Amino acid sequence: MTRIDSGVTKAYMADKLLIIMLNSDPRNAEELTAPFFQATVAASMEYQVEIVFTGRAGELARKGVAEGIHPQHSGDRSVHDFIRDAHEAGVHFKVCAPAVELWGNDLIPEIDETVGGAYVISEAMSDGTVTFTY
Repeated sequence: MTRIDSGVTKAYMADKLLIIMLNSDPRNAEELTAPFFQATVAASMEYQVEIVFTGRAGELARKGVAEGIHPQHSGDRSVHDFIRDAHEAGVHFKVCAPAVELWGNDLIPEIDETVGGAYVISEAMSDGTVTFTY
């Protein structure tokens, strides 16, 4: 809530969702679909949505990794299918530079940009941003 000069309180809503995938381990397939599903829903609700891969989850940005992960509850859909759905809904995907150094630069086509730690911090600290971490 923010207070405007007339003394009236006005509800403030963020217009951006930043999802930082850091602790999601590609070896635990069942935990990987929720962030992409939530991002897809938020983008369809016309929020600006970014997913940043970093740390262990940065491996998902490398070609061949997400394509080879098939969560049991998803039928024959791979994690890359969920990434593709989110991207088609308008979600922007970024990967942190240290993850590229760790996992390699052969990235999936949905990755829009490589960013540094300062970018992640500045976006997470922005007034209009809500940040989820996985």
